[in-house]
Amino acid sequence: MRSLAKAMREAVKKSGVAGEQVLAIALDTTGSSVIPVGKNLQPLDDYYLWCDHRAKSEAAEITEAARKQKLAAIEWCGGVYSSEWGFSKLLHWLRHNPAKRSEFVSAFEHCDMVAAILCGITEAKKVKRSVCAAGHKLLWNASLGGLPPEKFLAGVDPLLAGVREKPDGVFATSDHLAGRLVPFWAEQLGLKPGIPIPVGAFDAHWDAIGAGCRSEDIVNVVGTSTCIIGITPSVRLVPGVCGVVQGSVHPQRTGIEAGLSAVGDIFQVIASRAGTDVNTLSGGLENYRAGQTGLLRMTWDNGDRTVLVNSSLRGITFGWNLQTTAQDELFAAIEGTALHTRVILDRMEEHGVTVRRVISAGGIPQKNELLNQVYANVLGRSVLVPTGNVVSLGSAIFAFLAAGVFKTIEDAQERLCPQYKVFQPEASAKHVYDELYSLYSKTYFAFGQPQNSDSGTLLPTLLRLSESKQACTAQ
Repeated sequence: MRSLAKAMREAVKKSGVAGEQVLAIALDTTGSSVIPVGKNLQPLDDYYLWCDHRAKSEAAEITEAARKQKLAAIEWCGGVYSSEWGFSKLLHWLRHNPAKRSEFVSAFEHCDMVAAILCGITEAKKVKRSVCAAGHKLLWNASLGGLPPEKFLAGVDPLLAGVREKPDGVFATSDHLAGRLVPFWAEQLGLKPGIPIPVGAFDAHWDAIGAGCRSEDIVNVVGTSTCIIGITPSVRLVPGVCGVVQGSVHPQRTGIEAGLSAVGDIFQVIASRAGTDVNTLSGGLENYRAGQTGLLRMTWDNGDRTVLVNSSLRGITFGWNLQTTAQDELFAAIEGTALHTRVILDRMEEHGVTVRRVISAGGIPQKNELLNQVYANVLGRSVLVPTGNVVSLGSAIFAFLAAGVFKTIEDAQERLCPQYKVFQPEASAKHVYDELYSLYSKTYFAFGQPQNSDSGTLLPTLLRLSESKQACTAQ
C-alpha cells in the first residue's frame, strides 16, 4: 500500500493535475493473487502470487474430485482446475500453516483486498468481491448458485470444511462500486476523500477493454506471460481455457480467458544465458525468415496454462546443432509462442467461439514489430496493435464510468482508445508456418499429455527424477 501511495502521488505530480481534480480511482491486479486474512482483514501471510505453482497437487485433487462428482462449475473453467487459482492456493496454505488456521477469517484476491482497504472496510462480509476474479479463479458461477457446494469442498479435504462461507458475500461486476475512498487513504494518495472506487478486476481483462476489445474480439495481452482475453455475445464452454465468466471483462457480455505461462520471461532468460539483454539480442532478427533456424520450440518453460493446464511441463527445443545461436533460439521462441497462441485460438473456434479480430496489447507488441509480424504470419490473420500505450487504460475507463463521465464502455472506448497499426500475414511465411504448425500441434499434444502417448511420459519422468532423493544425493 505504501508503494501504491507513492506511485499515485508521483503520477499526479507528473500529470500536472491537482489531486483534488481526480474524480475516481479504479484498480486492477494480477491474479489469482490470494491472501489469507484474519480479524479486521489483517493479512496472515504473504500473497500467493499468480505465478506460484506450489499448489499443483491441490489443483489435481480439486480437478479429480470435480470430475468424479460431475461438478458443473469445472466445465466453465475449462475442465481442469489450475495450481494458479484460488482454492488450490488456499488449501495449500491451510495444509502448511496449521498454527494459523484458528486465526483464519477469509481469503481475498488482491483486487478485492486493495479496494476494501482504500474504502476502509474491515469486515470480510462487507467486501464486494470481483465477478472477474471469483468466476475465473474460484469456480464461482451465478447460474450455479455461486461458489461450489460445501459438500464438494469438504470432500476434497476436510480442511476446506466451512471455507465456502468465508469468501462468500456480494459478488459484483466492475460497473458497481466497491465503496468510496476514506480520508486516511485519500491523504496518503494525495486525492480527495469520498471519490468512488469501482469493483476491481484482473489487469489483463481491463487491459483488453483499454485495447478496444469489442464482442467477438480476442486480445493477446503479451508481457512476461500472455493472457488471451475475449468477449463473446453468448456462453461457449471451451475445454482447457481459464474460465468462461459472464461479466468478467465487459459487465454485459461473457468473458473468456486463456494464456501462456511465460513469454517475455522466456525471451529474457534466453538473453540472460547469452550474457546480454533482449533488445541487443534482437538486433538483426528482422532478417530471419520463417523456419530459418531449423528449431521447433515448445514454450513450456513455466508450464502450460492453456489448453493442457499442466504446470509440470517443461520447455523443449527440437533441432539443435553445434552452430545454433542464442539469437536463433530467441527467434524460435517467438515463433513458438505464436504457434502456441494458434493452438489456443483453434481450440476456441472448434468450440463455437467466433474470432472477429485479433488485437495484440500489453508491454511487448508496441516495442517489437518483428513479434507482431510473426504472430500475423503464424495465425494467418491480421493482427491489430494499438498505436498508443493502452496499459492501464482499461482502469481509467472504469474510473471514468464510476465518476459518471461516460455512460457506457463503448462511449469511453470511442473517445479514449487509440487507432491500430495492422500487421497482415505474408503469404510466403504463412505457407511455411502452416507446415510448422502441423508439426507443432502434433508435438504439443504428444509430449504434453502423459496419458495419450509414450512421448507424453518423457517430461513427467524427467521431473520425477530431478525431484527424487537419488537426484538430491547425487548433487
